[in-house]
Amino acid sequence: MAEATRLLIVPGSARTGSLNKALAAVAAGAARAIGADVTLIDLRDYPMPVYDGDLEAAQGQPQAARDLVDLFRKHEAVLFVSPENNASIPALLKNTIDWMSRVKEADAFGGRVAGLMAASPGGFGGVSGLAHLRQSLHRLNMLVITEQLTLSRAHQAFAADGSLKDAAQAEMVTRVLRRLLDVAARLS
Repeated sequence: MAEATRLLIVPGSARTGSLNKALAAVAAGAARAIGADVTLIDLRDYPMPVYDGDLEAAQGQPQAARDLVDLFRKHEAVLFVSPENNASIPALLKNTIDWMSRVKEADAFGGRVAGLMAASPGGFGGVSGLAHLRQSLHRLNMLVITEQLTLSRAHQAFAADGSLKDAAQAEMVTRVLRRLLDVAARLS
C-alpha cells in the first residue's frame, strides 16, 4: 500500500473567525477524506518580526522561520489558503514567506507542489491576491498547480457546522485537492 501524500495547509490569516481559516478547515477535512496525511497550521503559532535585513544580520533568522522551513520540508504538497489585501498577498503571509526564503541551508519551497485557495466576502473571491502569491511561489521554485479555488461572498458560504453550503463549491475544493495530491505523488 502506498504511503499517503503529506499535505501542509497554510491559512494566510491568523485572525479569529477568518473566512480563510474556515476554508482551510474544509480543505483539511476533504483532504483527509481522500487519503492525505494532513497538517493544518495557524501562522499565529509562528510569530516573526517584520523582515529587516539589519535585524537578520544582527540576529539571524527567527526560530519560527526555521521551524516552518523544517515543517515544509516534511511535506510533499502545500495548500495556501490566503485572503487578499489590497489586491495582493496579505502582510502576514508575505512576511512569513520572506523570512523562510532567507533560511539558505534548507530550501523550504523548491521541489514542492503548491495549491491555492482564497475566500473573500467580495465578488472576485481573492483572485488578484492569488495571482501575486502564485508569482512569488514560482519564483521560489514551487510548482503551483493551475487549478485553484476562489470562494466569493464567503461570508455567506459556510453552514453553522463549518461546511460549505453549496455542494458544487465543496466538490471544487475536492477537485483542487485531488489534483494537488496527484501531482505531488507523481513527483515524489
